[in-house]
Amino acid sequence: MRAIRFAAFTLLAFTTPLLAQRSHTFTHADTLRGSNGPGRSWWDASFYDLHVAVHPADSSIVGQNAITYRVLRPAKSMQIDLQEPLVVDSMVQDGRHVSYRRDGNAFFAALTSAQPAGARKTIEVYYHGKPRTAVRPPWDGGFIWQHDSAGNPWIATANEGLGASVWWPNKDYLADEPDSQRIAITIPDPMLDVSNGRLRSTTHNPDGTTTFEWFVTEPINNYTIEVNAGTYAHFSDIFNGERGVLSLDFWPLAIHLDTARVQFQQVKPMLACFEHWFGPYPWYADGYKLIEAPHLGMEHQSGVAYGNHYKNGYMGRDLSGTGEGLRWDFIIVHESAHEWWGNNITAKDEADMWIHESFANYAEGLYAECQDGKAAGARYIIGSRRNIRNDSPIIAPYGVNADGSGDMYYKGGSMLHMIRQLIGNDDKWRGILRGLNNTFWHQTVTSVQIEHYISQHAGMDLSKVFDEYLRTTKIPTLEYKFANGKLSYRWTNVVPGFAMPVDVTIGSAPEQRLRPTTAWKTASVASGAATLEVDPDFYVHDRDVSAPLR
Repeated sequence: MRAIRFAAFTLLAFTTPLLAQRSHTFTHADTLRGSNGPGRSWWDASFYDLHVAVHPADSSIVGQNAITYRVLRPAKSMQIDLQEPLVVDSMVQDGRHVSYRRDGNAFFAALTSAQPAGARKTIEVYYHGKPRTAVRPPWDGGFIWQHDSAGNPWIATANEGLGASVWWPNKDYLADEPDSQRIAITIPDPMLDVSNGRLRSTTHNPDGTTTFEWFVTEPINNYTIEVNAGTYAHFSDIFNGERGVLSLDFWPLAIHLDTARVQFQQVKPMLACFEHWFGPYPWYADGYKLIEAPHLGMEHQSGVAYGNHYKNGYMGRDLSGTGEGLRWDFIIVHESAHEWWGNNITAKDEADMWIHESFANYAEGLYAECQDGKAAGARYIIGSRRNIRNDSPIIAPYGVNADGSGDMYYKGGSMLHMIRQLIGNDDKWRGILRGLNNTFWHQTVTSVQIEHYISQHAGMDLSKVFDEYLRTTKIPTLEYKFANGKLSYRWTNVVPGFAMPVDVTIGSAPEQRLRPTTAWKTASVASGAATLEVDPDFYVHDRDVSAPLR
């Protein structure tokens, strides 16, 4: 399996993919999938009109997608992605069939109609087949064909990292989101389908199927487009948020309705917390939905997939080992945080997925803080460090749809928690988090943009901090020694130019801030002082080198 990012991380889940990634040689297919190549760069997706009939009897689908796009510059070859074993039946533009060739999971349409710069054009792609089945969803991605505990068919999609083209044709490139999208799903009666956005129509067909037409009015990531088909119940509520009334719609399996009414009460305090820290929920026009799914969970925009079995923690476990994580439902909190970090602000390249996952992990700590105070949030983040492996850098190679280390979760979250300490002003830090979501509202971004924004608004150059924690596996080590009433200290195991301040307690004196560099510095200390403790809010190592190492 290629390095696929997992929305809900466990050490076990990451073991095999990451080991494989370290020895992975990138291919032509990886470049086609992950880069803005010549078949993609000349057009900008503006609207997808997706219609898919789902056939549970043989695990197949038949569909069509009308791709409306803006021509950025004239071209004749158009890359449209659709993964094997699905098959394109035809492509049509301006009423004429278009010839095409297949190159692995990419199709190249030979356009004959004029493509003048600035024009708005549409190409229709008709296809069918048996899409890849997810064996261990959501980690390996694809279509999920299951039955609920009552024996009813239960079908879903989960394809982050792997890509939306595993089940529908599109420009499968993170940096290009459509401005809006229709998702019309036809399934056998009496199943219900719940997808993104708002339900516009329900059409009962004479062949014993029903078509559910959902519509998303705002920009959306391809990979968050979803099918959730099953025997669902529905209840609704409202949240009075920063931008007015937000509709809340809950879709548990009918057999879990009563349990869901209790567990899903956690949504309102979660939204209140995240709006406080991050700004308004980004999708008031499309609403907020929580949908029970036959997999652990996924951040599907405006329709969060939920499969945590109505337990607090992560499937009943606290990933921080502190007890703080058992006070709330991990999937509700983590996956909903992605509505801001991942869906509102989206990385242009899979390599920068830390923008999604580090902030979502940090959001877990903020939610613990909202619930039980600042110390509880810090305990959660610090406790979560036990999951860090430092096996490979968080940021991966660009242009090949590659993920970096799973440390993008806990190491990245600890980095953000530490930056908060460096700033030392919670109002300013909150302003930065809200400012990011406002400045990059509904946009795709690069890591560099996020890094520069934080440095600029923090009023300090954090570039070496980002380089250290995102681009290497190094953890700064504060070396120190006491002699003759002096403390000597320096950073080791760091990138060149690293000079991050750090808060320490020396002897019985109050906590103070040191400003080490890679060169030895000295400071006077109280008579008899011979101990140094680093504030645990800082994710660094320390080593007393007063005595010779053996």
